[in-house]
Amino acid sequence: MSALAFDLAVDHGAFALRVCETLPLAGITAVMGASGSGKSTLLRALAGLEPAARGRVQFGGTLLQDTAAGVCLPPHRRGIGYVFQDARLFAHRGVAGNLRYALARARPGADAPGFDDVVAALDLAPLLGRRVAGLSGGERQRVAIARALLANPRLLLLDEPLAALDLKRKAELLPYIRELPGRFGIPLIYVSHAVEEVAQLADEVLILTAGRVVARGEAHAVLEQPQAEAVSGHFEAGVLLHARVLGQAPDYALTEVEVGGQRLSLPHIEAGTGAQVRLRVRARDVAIALQRVEGVSIRNQLQATVLRIDAEPASAYAELLLALDGADDSGPHLRARITREAVAALGLMVGQPVWALIKGVSFDRRVLVGGQSG
Repeated sequence: MSALAFDLAVDHGAFALRVCETLPLAGITAVMGASGSGKSTLLRALAGLEPAARGRVQFGGTLLQDTAAGVCLPPHRRGIGYVFQDARLFAHRGVAGNLRYALARARPGADAPGFDDVVAALDLAPLLGRRVAGLSGGERQRVAIARALLANPRLLLLDEPLAALDLKRKAELLPYIRELPGRFGIPLIYVSHAVEEVAQLADEVLILTAGRVVARGEAHAVLEQPQAEAVSGHFEAGVLLHARVLGQAPDYALTEVEVGGQRLSLPHIEAGTGAQVRLRVRARDVAIALQRVEGVSIRNQLQATVLRIDAEPASAYAELLLALDGADDSGPHLRARITREAVAALGLMVGQPVWALIKGVSFDRRVLVGGQSG
């Protein structure tokens, strides 16, 4: 595992990027932030595509840039692949031509991804004879990712590759991206302002605000911090849970999982018994009861204890932090967003035992991913 260390400054008019971090680059590191926070500027600087970038960048034992020492490797010598939001395929070449162009110019290395392996990983065999102009947005991005992989990069940067796609196309492409680091041994830095994408993909998360790093760490921890909520907004606030598959209920197209010693039923996912999955539970999808509720359609009812109640005096709402019973002090936790009137009517207090109710339909393809958790 190679670390990426950078100390960079970029000035564009009133905007100033100032970042100094060392990233372990294991799996997928997501860079989150609102529009204009500096996400794409950071990626361009790392790739050598930002002329205004000053400072130092070192990847493993290779010094890519040191402005003070007069060192600045050009993009093609950095061993970094880059996938843009708009794919940027060669329109005069077909799909196979785009891929073979990258293969012919690949960085030397015995462990370079093979053509057939990359085509299989991104399910491109049916597209090899197609023209670029006839591809859908999702197909274009798969080809762009494959082309970047075939150049044999040491690191792959993806700059909001799903931003222009609809939800269906995003859901189709996310599993491909998630499998890339493990399959090819190439770490990814993935830029997005969409918390649902980050929850599905990221092992580590870095959050930028106005050109500064305001949070960084493991995905499940960072996505619970206020800085993440500032990007996603109250409406999308939630937690990331690690769960284990217990089995399938094929008659009802459901999958049973265990979280913190308690069971949940989810819409069917392709995962075997014992597999690890990650679930994102939004605070607005969690209801609270004082006892188990009978005669209701909500099947997921978890025992929990109230750890904190944060009222929002300027609004109708309050947010509860809950610890699942049977779990240790480190979690897992849930968040519930309910009205302040409900808090008062139920007499909720810190330390009180409650039941957290979660609709199974809230676990749609935007908030659930199968495979090994990060």
